[in-house]
Amino acid sequence: MTQDAVTETNLGIGRLYRGKVRDCYRFDDAMLIVSTDRISAFDWVLPTPIPDKGKVLTAISAFWFDWLARGSRPVSHHLITTDVDAMGLPASIDRGPLRGRTMLVRQADVIPFECVVRGWLAGSGLAEYRADGTVCGIRLPAGLAAGSRLPEPIFTPATKAAAGHDENVSFERMVGSIGAELAATLRDRSLDVFRRGAEQAAKSGIVVADTKFEWGLASDGSLLLVDEVLTPDSSRFWPAAAISPGRVPDSFDKQFVRDWLEVSGWDKSSPPPALPEEVVLRTREKYLDACRLLTGETPGGDARTRILNIGPEPFGMASLE
Repeated sequence: MTQDAVTETNLGIGRLYRGKVRDCYRFDDAMLIVSTDRISAFDWVLPTPIPDKGKVLTAISAFWFDWLARGSRPVSHHLITTDVDAMGLPASIDRGPLRGRTMLVRQADVIPFECVVRGWLAGSGLAEYRADGTVCGIRLPAGLAAGSRLPEPIFTPATKAAAGHDENVSFERMVGSIGAELAATLRDRSLDVFRRGAEQAAKSGIVVADTKFEWGLASDGSLLLVDEVLTPDSSRFWPAAAISPGRVPDSFDKQFVRDWLEVSGWDKSSPPPALPEEVVLRTREKYLDACRLLTGETPGGDARTRILNIGPEPFGMASLE
C-alpha cells in the first residue's frame, strides 16, 4: 500500500526547504507547500510513510482556513488556493502527485513562537500538573484528573525549534522577545480561534484537547494565520464518545505509531525501524476518520478556498518558474 504514498517532491522551482512532513518552495511573495505522507515520531522521520496523510492535513487545513475566514470575526490567513491548476506551475511539472496535498500561500515572516492553547489536561501538561499543580507554570485548581477539561483554555507559548523539541516558555519571555502588544494579540487571537474551532469540532464528535497555531506577518504588516490549522498533526483530537473521568482517550493521530515504537525495542537514538503494515493501515484510518468527521469528505481532488485581502492577481501566479 505504501507504494502509493508521496514521500518526497523535487519540482525544480523556487527555493526548496524540506521539513519533517512538508516540502516548501519559496518565491519572493508566495510559497508552495506540499504535504507529503512522511510521518515523524520522537523527533525522527520514519522510513515508512502513511498513504494519504498529506492529503488529510491539506484538506483539514483548507477547511479551517475557509471556515475561519467567514462569520462575524473573520481570520486573515495565508492560503490562496489548493487548486494546482490555478497555481501557474510550469507545464513540465506532473500535477498528479500534487493534487489534494498542495497549498499556494502568501509569503509571510513567521513569528518564532508556537502559539499553544490547551483546553484539556493531557500529555506533558498532565505530567507537570501531577508534579507541581501547574501547566507550563500556570497554576491550576487542585483535584483535576487525567483527561479533565480545564476551567478555561490556557495559552502556553513555546519557542520554535529547528530540530528536536520545542521549548515551553512563559508569556513574559514572549513579551520580552516580540513586545507586549504583539504577544497579547497572538494570545487573544489564538484563544479565540481555539474556542471557535473546538466548538465547531464538537458538533462532529471531536474534542480538541489542545493545539498549536503559527502566525506570520505579511509584507503589509497584517497578521496572518499560517502553516496548518487544527489538524491531527498540530492538535490532540479525542473522540467525544471516549471521554471518561480519569483517563486520556486515544487520539485521532499517530498514537498507533508511537505505541508500536515504544514496544519495538527501538532506542530512539538510532535510525527508526520500518512500521508493520497493520500499524500503517490503522494510523491511516485514524487520519481519514478525522477528515471525514470534520469536513464531511474524504481527501482528494482540489478544494478551492476563498482569497482574503490580497487583491487581484497579487503574485503573478502564472510565473512560478
